[in-house]
Amino acid sequence: MSQFLQFCKIVLQCTYILKLKVNFKSSKIFDFRKSFAKEVNMSYTISEIASKLNVAPSTLRYYEKEGLLPSVERTEGGIRVYTQKDVEWLKLIECLKKTQMPIKEIKQFIEWCGQGDATIPLRLELIKRQKQAVLDEISALNNTLEMLEYKEWYYTVASEAGTCAVHENLTDEQIPPKFAKFRSKK
Repeated sequence: MSQFLQFCKIVLQCTYILKLKVNFKSSKIFDFRKSFAKEVNMSYTISEIASKLNVAPSTLRYYEKEGLLPSVERTEGGIRVYTQKDVEWLKLIECLKKTQMPIKEIKQFIEWCGQGDATIPLRLELIKRQKQAVLDEISALNNTLEMLEYKEWYYTVASEAGTCAVHENLTDEQIPPKFAKFRSKK
């Protein structure tokens, strides 16, 4: 990125900081250096993070309450301030949730992450277990999809013929090979 573009980005970030951080009703002195350093490292409000990750703000509060977010900072006024590190944690939490992993196991995983390298084998085993669960779910969904595709073919043929009875007279050669397993033998 050119120096000019970097400068413009910093100016925009500083403008954003001033809009969020200056409290005109307060006699407190605005500490530009502290806010500038924080903004350069990127910080987000709860609504920004919720929008970015497509989750409700209440979900983020719940994660914090359950101990899934190790260290969400707060302003002097108690407003949550999320960092890029928090964003990465939240992406991981959402990923694990999509695998149907219970919150209790997600919390355990996060605790292991905080315990350092000694827990790498435990984390790896948990990830492998979840991966297998996802693969099993994909297999089950593929079986469901095959049945739906068969029924789609079945009713397309019946619709064209004007009756489901058309299937009674079809030979094995007239049935697509991938649907042969669904045909009941008489």
